[in-house]
Amino acid sequence: MSTKVVILCGGKGTRMREETEMRPKPLVEIGGRPILWHIMKGYAHYGFNEFVLCLGYKGDMIKDYFYHYNVLMNDFTIKLDGKREVSYHNQADEVDWQVTLVDTGLNALKGARIKKIEKYIDGDKFMLTYGDGIADVDLKDLIAFHDKHGKIGTLTGVRPPSRFGDLIVENGQVKKFTEKPQASAGLINGGYFVLNRKIFDYLTEDEACDFELGALEKLAEEKQLMVYDHKGSWECMDTVRETEHLNNLWLKNKAFWRKWQ
Repeated sequence: MSTKVVILCGGKGTRMREETEMRPKPLVEIGGRPILWHIMKGYAHYGFNEFVLCLGYKGDMIKDYFYHYNVLMNDFTIKLDGKREVSYHNQADEVDWQVTLVDTGLNALKGARIKKIEKYIDGDKFMLTYGDGIADVDLKDLIAFHDKHGKIGTLTGVRPPSRFGDLIVENGQVKKFTEKPQASAGLINGGYFVLNRKIFDYLTEDEACDFELGALEKLAEEKQLMVYDHKGSWECMDTVRETEHLNNLWLKNKAFWRKWQ
C-alpha cells in the first residue's frame, strides 16, 4: 500500500495578492508550471504518487487544472463534430499519479482541513506538506527516520535562506557578498511531515481547529513529535519577490528541488 501525500492547498495567500487575487497560491507558476506541480514531482520522484489535496480558496481552479491535465500537458487533435473526439499525440510523465481533490472549506484552518480528509487515508501513516514550500528532502530517508523513532509525528526542520545578503567586511571593504545565504542556526518548521493516523485524534472538523497551534503543540508536550534535521535547501513562496527568485533559479538551471529528469 502506497503512503499517501496530503498537500494543504486551501489558504488565501494574502501576502501576495498580486498573484492570488487571480488564482490560488499553489497554482502560481515557477518555470511555467504551478508550484504545486513542482512539489508533487518531488514526491513522485521517490515513488509517492498518490495525492490528497485539501482545497479551499479558489479550489475550483485546482480541480479544473487536474481535470484538464492531459489537454494542458499534451499535443492533441480534436474533431470539431458533435462527438468532439480527442486524440493525444504524446503522454504526460504523470500518468501513474492518483490525485484526490477534496473541498475542505473556504475559511477552515489547517487542522480542520486535515481532519476532513481522514476518510481518504487508508494506511497507518501518511505524508503532509504545505502547498507553497519546496525542498530537496530525501523522502526515503525521512520515512525511515519516522519509522525508526515510533512517535506519532515527524516534521522536517529546515534552515531558511536569509532575507538579505550577507556582507563580510574588513577595514571598510567588502571582502565577500553572499546573496540570500542559508541560515547557519535555528531550525524552523519546513513542512514535509510524516504522521501516523493517530494524529486525527488530535483534530476536529471545526473550522477553528488549527494544526500548528494545537495538534503539534500537544504532540510536543506529549513527547510524540520528532524533527528530521534537513541540512539541504528549502524555500517557501510567500511573496512576489520570492516567486521571482524561484523562477530565476529555474531559468538558470539552479532549481535545487528538481531531482527528476
